[in-house]
Amino acid sequence: MLTHSKPIRVGISSCLLGSRVRFNGDHKRDRFATDILDRYFKWVAVCPEVEVGMGVPRESVRLVGATDAPAMIANQSGRDWTVPMMAYAETKAAKLKKQNLSGFILKSKSPTCGMERVRVYPASGMPVKRGVGLFARALMEAMPNLPIEEEGRLSDAHLRENFIVRVFCYHRWRQMPKKPFDVNHLLQFHTTHKLMLMAHSPSGLRRLGQIVAHPGRRSVRQLLADYESEFFAIMKIRATSGLHTNVLQHIAGYFKKDLAAGEKKELQTTVEDYRLGRLPLIVPLTLLRHHLLMYPKPYIAGQLYLNPHPKELMLLNHV
Repeated sequence: MLTHSKPIRVGISSCLLGSRVRFNGDHKRDRFATDILDRYFKWVAVCPEVEVGMGVPRESVRLVGATDAPAMIANQSGRDWTVPMMAYAETKAAKLKKQNLSGFILKSKSPTCGMERVRVYPASGMPVKRGVGLFARALMEAMPNLPIEEEGRLSDAHLRENFIVRVFCYHRWRQMPKKPFDVNHLLQFHTTHKLMLMAHSPSGLRRLGQIVAHPGRRSVRQLLADYESEFFAIMKIRATSGLHTNVLQHIAGYFKKDLAAGEKKELQTTVEDYRLGRLPLIVPLTLLRHHLLMYPKPYIAGQLYLNPHPKELMLLNHV
């Protein structure tokens, strides 16, 4: 199983770390990032507005015009920052691509960093929340498979758990030896993530299996690119309680010859209570881990589904 021997580098909007880089000289410190994730991630802080030369404090800016290609205009002076910001964003995203990032947390609603629902002011009429920040757009285009989220969305327990899972998966993917290429490394990566993928999309898991089993005439580069793109598209899909229940029952099937009648009933009841929303996911997983210690199953023991991220994060206690 792949480990996390190297630091997990994650990009983040500087204001979320408490840096006073906002237009008014303030910050937007996010305590989930600074008090919890800080123990596991090495932050790469970015503030596009400061780095492009706007200064602190500064005149606030907003997106103006078409939602798919807005200009970035200063509110009072009317100064147009579009060209310098787009040039900066493209260059910065290219540099970040070389820094081995495994994820990025952006400041929501920002005309530079917001990844969705940013206000765009049309030539006439009311603003619409359909814009994307100029830096966020360049970042997502440069690294389409990189796990990216906004701090506001991370207040949702399911989105938070999904993002952290993807960050750890991306880190493991980056660690997987690729030069020289050995198909066994790809098979190992795929095998250890099978049940995790099943919880997100059984059909997606089958598609990935076909890529691994039948690479066809793909070059090594194309094979890895196709697998990576499909893998992280699948992992972005929300894992529902129904899909988790299917995976839990699948794992339970490995113990059907080992457990006494009472133990089987307890396990079935626990899984059903999770399905009905009476228990968080951590409860049936803990019970399965206990049975795994008593009755070792190498294949199940190797599945990252049982331990997708550090238990200290307690993410599975809330989904």
